[in-house]
Amino acid sequence: MHEKHSDNSGDNESHQHEMTGDDRLSMLEMHHKQTLWVYWTLPLLGFWLLLAPFNFGYLNESLWVDPSGGRGPWFAEESTPELRQLRAWLMTVSDVLSGLLLVVFGYRTLKPNRPYSLWACCFVGVWLTLAPVVFWAPTAASYANDSFVGILVMALTILIPGMPNMIMFMQHGPSQPPGWSYNPSSWPQRWIMIATGFLGFIVSRYLAMFQLGYIDYVWDPFFGFASNTEKVLNSKMSHMWPVSDGGLGAVSYTFEFLMGYMGSPSRWRTMPWMVAFFGVLVIPLGLTHIFLVISQPLIVHAWCTLCLLAALIMLPMIPLEVDEVIAMIQHVRQAKKRGDREGSLWSIFWKGGQADGCTPDDRSPAMVEFSDHPVALFKASIWGMSFPWTLLACSALGVIPVFLPTLFGIDITTTAADIGHLCGALIVTFSVISMGEVIRTGRFLNVVLALMLVVGPWLVDGTTTAYALAASALGIAVAMLSIPRGRILQTYGSWDRFIR
Repeated sequence: MHEKHSDNSGDNESHQHEMTGDDRLSMLEMHHKQTLWVYWTLPLLGFWLLLAPFNFGYLNESLWVDPSGGRGPWFAEESTPELRQLRAWLMTVSDVLSGLLLVVFGYRTLKPNRPYSLWACCFVGVWLTLAPVVFWAPTAASYANDSFVGILVMALTILIPGMPNMIMFMQHGPSQPPGWSYNPSSWPQRWIMIATGFLGFIVSRYLAMFQLGYIDYVWDPFFGFASNTEKVLNSKMSHMWPVSDGGLGAVSYTFEFLMGYMGSPSRWRTMPWMVAFFGVLVIPLGLTHIFLVISQPLIVHAWCTLCLLAALIMLPMIPLEVDEVIAMIQHVRQAKKRGDREGSLWSIFWKGGQADGCTPDDRSPAMVEFSDHPVALFKASIWGMSFPWTLLACSALGVIPVFLPTLFGIDITTTAADIGHLCGALIVTFSVISMGEVIRTGRFLNVVLALMLVVGPWLVDGTTTAYALAASALGIAVAMLSIPRGRILQTYGSWDRFIR
């Protein structure tokens, strides 16, 4: 919040750097007074949680439901009365203890300069988001209550008032990374991550509602519920997890859309740890989610429209986030080399470094202009991605092998069909990811997949000559289209040399 002023004035930046500890403490106390309502709300939510199990009937047996598909919670083969009772008591105890913690630590936050109490409340919010999934909450009310209160607590502790005590150590300065043509942490860059993350949360939560047993039907306009979606959501692949995989997806998306709000437009520099954690949520965990969805026709031999939608929502988030991670890594390396924070990599990672070489972000439009200039703001939100016709063509061609087995009458359970499903889906995945300019080199993975598509169908049983020829033609086309790099529209400082 204070950094925005320093972007516009070099004198102010110098003044901010010279602030004494007393100056920072005075600003912290002033900010605490301005947001005091937040800290009063935390113990109130604690009392809400203390009473929730009794208000919403957590222990009312007539309200309990079993997980879908006849499975039991965790690794149990089936649900039993004892397990239902255990789940209800676990949720009850969890809410009571969480409520007590919020009352105690929330009361402590009424005084400024108590960051550990705020973080304790924040972790209670994190736990509340996880608890209904971990404990297979036996009632929909307990799931909804904990999820909502958990989100609210996290917002009240680290989003609305800002990161606890950050004013005590944050180094101010311009927000655009050295040598970059845009700021990857600007609000236009982040709102699209918030929007896609929230949409993913809505879809995943709907799937979780079925797996947890609160609803008995999932809408599927293309493949049908009984013939496909139900098989996927109740499959052995889904049941190998000790908790609902849809619920895990909802938790992951919850953290993703909330983390979009965290920090200032300089967070790539001031909060490296947060950008790293956000990157882990979006990139490796996002890829894992996508690969699990892709494996459904291979392992379960069925399709699920909303599962595919959840994966499609995650897919563009990867190239949209990776640029911020690159900026953070560049800064940490440069700060370590300069000797920021006495050269301590640990301190730089948790507290950030100086703004040496940074420039003001005069290019990003303000979010307040969204209603007047939505197109301009949307364009700013996807800086860092470009769309060469070659990659667009690869994406389109990658869709065809997914449906090729059906077109040629290849049984979905055969290896020949698996090759089409797997290669096609992965070609789409890597083509879209490679639209991120900082990872444009990833397009060469399509060459490997294209080779599999060319050769694979000829080597397995259950194929036809026509199917193999069509797959080979598509593979050759994808390989050729994956070689050109395409135009790069932005600059990325020292990372430019890695863009091939």
